[in-house]
Amino acid sequence: MTERITPGQARRIALSAQGFGRARPVKVDQGHLRRTIERLGLHQIDSVNVVTRAHYLPAFSRLGDYDRGLLDRAAWGPKRERRMFEYWAHEASLLPLEFHPLLRWRMARADRGGSGWSALRAYATERRGEAETVLDRIRQGGPVAISDFDHGRSRSGWWEWGDSKRVLEWLFWAGHITTATRRGSFERVYDLTERVIPPHILALPTPDEADAQRALIERAARALGIASESELRDYFRLKPHEAGAAIAALVEEGLLLPVRVDGWAKPVFVHRDAHWPRRIGGAALLAPFDPLIWERARTERLFGFHYRIGIYTPAERRAHGYYDLPFLLDGALVGRVDVKADRQRGRLIVQKMGFEPGAPADSRDALAGELERMSAWLGLADGVHPSGG
Repeated sequence: MTERITPGQARRIALSAQGFGRARPVKVDQGHLRRTIERLGLHQIDSVNVVTRAHYLPAFSRLGDYDRGLLDRAAWGPKRERRMFEYWAHEASLLPLEFHPLLRWRMARADRGGSGWSALRAYATERRGEAETVLDRIRQGGPVAISDFDHGRSRSGWWEWGDSKRVLEWLFWAGHITTATRRGSFERVYDLTERVIPPHILALPTPDEADAQRALIERAARALGIASESELRDYFRLKPHEAGAAIAALVEEGLLLPVRVDGWAKPVFVHRDAHWPRRIGGAALLAPFDPLIWERARTERLFGFHYRIGIYTPAERRAHGYYDLPFLLDGALVGRVDVKADRQRGRLIVQKMGFEPGAPADSRDALAGELERMSAWLGLADGVHPSGG
């Protein structure tokens, strides 16, 4: 029979799987960061830099003050230090290198013109020669970025701006090139995959599609702890029929355990190795793209917390500000704060904050402590200030 559990148990399982409820290390090293990367399976990339770029925030939420250079080196450093690569997973993402074989089926589909944005698919077929020309240019001339071409046309006059973007994105989606590094403006610099991904990763065998999809669902389940079918497939953006077959196989193997949560309409699955803690303590500010909360319906079901990021909402309809970060305290989302890094004046500006009904009496003090921690982590020496202060 399917086990029944309480919403509180479900919430604690999810938080534990995501790395919350553990004491933060006194000094974060590459090992702490590596384990966080492995636990989450990916860090979503977003170019918005209101506080700091989104991929830096999940590790801060879990580990506290850490050197962002550790993540930079893991993502874009020398080959011997690299631990991550960029690809389309849950949107644009940084993933552990070991995931490269698990996504080669997606690259192969794009190479055949069977997936990817419709505007790009022509480069797999009738415009393949143009893509091969660009690929040969990179092969012969080295890494390139879109800004290497002047105002819509290269110095040689042969490459239109719109085509440059589309060709590079198709080559990236199809796995022929990947991100070698990021420039100061966070611009992606592309190079041949074999010059970026370490040889021992490229030498790993390529599983067939079904095996790779099953592995991705298992990793999603491990990262989420407890999840519905749609949440499991959303983690790496699999299609319903792909996820359905993988989930059925994992249930048959005993890796996924079907459970019912009191008050939830749909059945969910718990990973066999999930931890079932009695309590989750600690405080954390969460990025809008943190995997704990990026699926908004799941966030509402787990925490009773309605969340929509302001940057995607018209100004007149923003209830909580432009870039509001949910605040996690002792296993509950108790409030949110709209913040902005004023780098010129060295301040973290609090533009708006609010707390949920029933938030604990110490929520404001706990939030103030996390804001001070974030300000110090970002190197904003003048500390936390209210808007206009």
